[in-house]
Amino acid sequence: MAELADALDLGSSGSHRVGSSPTICIYLLRKGKPMRKNWDRKLEEFEEEPERARPVRKVRSFWIFFVFVLVLIDISGIFLALREHYYRHHFLPGTMVNGQDISGRTAEEVKNAISDKLDDYSLTVFERDENGERVSESINGAEIALEMNFDNSLEKALRAQTRLEWLKRKFKRSDANELTLSSSVKYNREAWKMKLAGMKCMSEDFITPPRNAKISDYQTGEGYVIIPESYGNQPDKKRVRKILSEAVLSLQSEVDLTAIEGIYEDPAILSDDPELNEKAEKLNRYATIKIVYTFGEQKEVLDGDIIHTWIQTDDAGNVTVDTSHVTDYVASLRKKYDTIFRDREFMTSYGVPVTLEGGEDKGDYGWWMDYTTEEQELTEMILKGESGERTPVYFQTAAEYGEQDYGDTYVEVNLTAQHIFFYKDGVLMLESDCVSGNERRKNGTPEGVYGITYKERNATLVGENYSTPVSWWMPFNNNVGLHDATWRRKFGANINMSSGSHGCVNLPYTVARELYQMVDKGTPVICYHLEGTESKETTEQTDEDIAQSAIDAIEAIGTVQKTEDCKKRIERARQLYNGLNGTGRGYVYNYDALKSAETEYRALK
Repeated sequence: MAELADALDLGSSGSHRVGSSPTICIYLLRKGKPMRKNWDRKLEEFEEEPERARPVRKVRSFWIFFVFVLVLIDISGIFLALREHYYRHHFLPGTMVNGQDISGRTAEEVKNAISDKLDDYSLTVFERDENGERVSESINGAEIALEMNFDNSLEKALRAQTRLEWLKRKFKRSDANELTLSSSVKYNREAWKMKLAGMKCMSEDFITPPRNAKISDYQTGEGYVIIPESYGNQPDKKRVRKILSEAVLSLQSEVDLTAIEGIYEDPAILSDDPELNEKAEKLNRYATIKIVYTFGEQKEVLDGDIIHTWIQTDDAGNVTVDTSHVTDYVASLRKKYDTIFRDREFMTSYGVPVTLEGGEDKGDYGWWMDYTTEEQELTEMILKGESGERTPVYFQTAAEYGEQDYGDTYVEVNLTAQHIFFYKDGVLMLESDCVSGNERRKNGTPEGVYGITYKERNATLVGENYSTPVSWWMPFNNNVGLHDATWRRKFGANINMSSGSHGCVNLPYTVARELYQMVDKGTPVICYHLEGTESKETTEQTDEDIAQSAIDAIEAIGTVQKTEDCKKRIERARQLYNGLNGTGRGYVYNYDALKSAETEYRALK
């Protein structure tokens, strides 16, 4: 009762008043069942008096509510105190560390969780192979002895948590807190080096350096094409080591090297490079050249298949031609098609073939290429990128290509038979006896194949001890030629052995005149000996034949003019006329024309 008396205070109206101390109320409540029984009994005594029952019930309800509020407040206080104490050792809601939610965990729990996670840690590394395909490999924590090296950042973060911050976050009045554990992970350096050394992205067997776009080698039918660049998979190893190390130490799950700019070395020259394309265009301009040489029925084609080996380019893209190749090529044409100074087989008019030996002293007829000029012009043609038909530059040409380059129009001189033939297009047009060089005096007419050098009307042949005028001069070997010989009466047999010429082939006047009209500069003259064709027969030149020389000379005077040439023609006609005997002069029907020309010229002079 003493406890009850301390707890209750009776008023003068006889009603009961509950003390104002919540501590007493709590104390009474905490006393348990005996105390409640006494309280109930006391209330029952109040209820026995009817007129006091209503006030007692009001007082009781008030105090019950009041005690409930006080209890609730104390409970809330206790709850708040307990939660505040809890978050002194646990992380607040919404706390993240290295991307992981650690809400409600102690620092030790976080460390254990992170350490446990290292057992299953793996970093997937995406990279590319030499073909640009995306491949992957991994780094496991166990391979590099990955472990945590915790600092006191977690404990600092706990101490830094403010009072009632948890309540703000509970009602979303505060943002989440992101923590970072810097340098919290470490690996064994030796194990790390070994792992990196075994990775594909660090292996030279796996790595392919980038390849610049380039011009291909010459391809038959295509010329030059640009081979595209290859990017390969040559990484910046220093950067890769740094990136992978940072990824492991921050416990990232993957790293895509293919997405990081500058990791892989790129080729320096791409297929769309202007200079590269310009150079390829230049090369193809030469590769498409087609130059055709025609040698009779034979053709020599010079195209890109050959020319591309002659082309040289410098770093600046300038193109030159290796002239040594041009020289070799022209030399090959000369060797194949030049016929000068070469042996030939010749079918004589007697049906017997003879071999005409080559050599500078055996005739200079035939194809003779001016190789120096041809090399220069061919080189210029190539550098200009020109195609087309080409005829070599020649010192001298022949009638036809091939071994029988003399063709079927030629003068044939049988030095044994002292007889000549002239064929035009294979048809015999003329034949006659002749007198060649005096072989006993070593002035014999040389064998071989020659070409008529030129033709001259009314020439004077001058030698060491002679000066002889002729009407029809057709030289073929320096001072050796075909010409008329009005001073001879007979031709053929073996006259040449005793009274032969200094090497020329002497012909009757009418024969020389006819031959002169049919041959041209370059007409082949084929001289040979043929045993068994000796002849004792001769051909006689008559006074009438010789007189024809004077007749022709007088007709050649033409209109008389005060010129040196006219003077020479008049003098030549007079010389020929005076050289005739009396019979011969009787055949000169135009002698009056000669006298008139002489008189007229003197008058002009």
